[in-house]
Amino acid sequence: MQIHSPITDLRLALKNRGRVVLVPTMGNLHAGHIALMTAARAHGDTVVASIFVNRLQFGPSDDFDLYPRTLNEDCDKLTAAGVDLLFAPSESDLYPEAQQYHVEPPQSQNQLDGEFRPGHFRGVATVVLKLFNIVQPQAALFGKKDYQQLMVLRNMTRQLALPIDIIGGETVRADDGLALSSRNAYLSAAERAEAPRLQRLLQRIGTAIRAGETDFARLEREAANELDQHGWKTDYVAVRRQADLQLPGDDRKQALVVLAASRLGAARLIDNLEIDARDGR
Repeated sequence: MQIHSPITDLRLALKNRGRVVLVPTMGNLHAGHIALMTAARAHGDTVVASIFVNRLQFGPSDDFDLYPRTLNEDCDKLTAAGVDLLFAPSESDLYPEAQQYHVEPPQSQNQLDGEFRPGHFRGVATVVLKLFNIVQPQAALFGKKDYQQLMVLRNMTRQLALPIDIIGGETVRADDGLALSSRNAYLSAAERAEAPRLQRLLQRIGTAIRAGETDFARLEREAANELDQHGWKTDYVAVRRQADLQLPGDDRKQALVVLAASRLGAARLIDNLEIDARDGR
């Protein structure tokens, strides 16, 4: 696997590489990231991973300085996964001057995760567009665990007419159902044992909706209360339309998703569950 930091070196290495597929990450890779790398191979000739902890998407109270950085271990995992090139820029490579041009997603960015992390999706969209311009891939993969992020980036790509296929990768889970995340490392042993409750509650909501329950507000409230009663600090549990993450409205026969974000100790965990109320899935 080739490793490049300067943009000029990466662009030179990507000449005559056929169809390029990009998998952007912030490093500290786990099996979920590696599943994206493996899936990327089916979508092109050359798989490029990027590792960059993007300051622009972290708020003042977020964990930018504490975010785990494990480049050597990550390189070993990417090599084993068959990744062709790694783009691992420094801040001075990616932001040689203060970034004054930004991508501003629509107002919908300020709901759900955006309500609790102001400016987060602005920072994500800006760095991803910059990565797209540097790598110029024909396809890019992002995990479905970050459901709202996937929608923001898919909409950005469509509305800016970028010639890139955005592909969502299924969430990879531990045996007990916990979605894999770099931030799971912040959990104590007791918190790790408690953490699967989040997915179990989403599954319970899904079962209720498939059985015909339409009082989504009650389902959301009960799930958030149960989390908080077990030591969590819940930001939201929300049932939304998959199409646009807006409230479901009166049409109950539609593709829905239930999303949640809650803090357990030092870790802020997010998860979701897609529900197709049209056919009971």
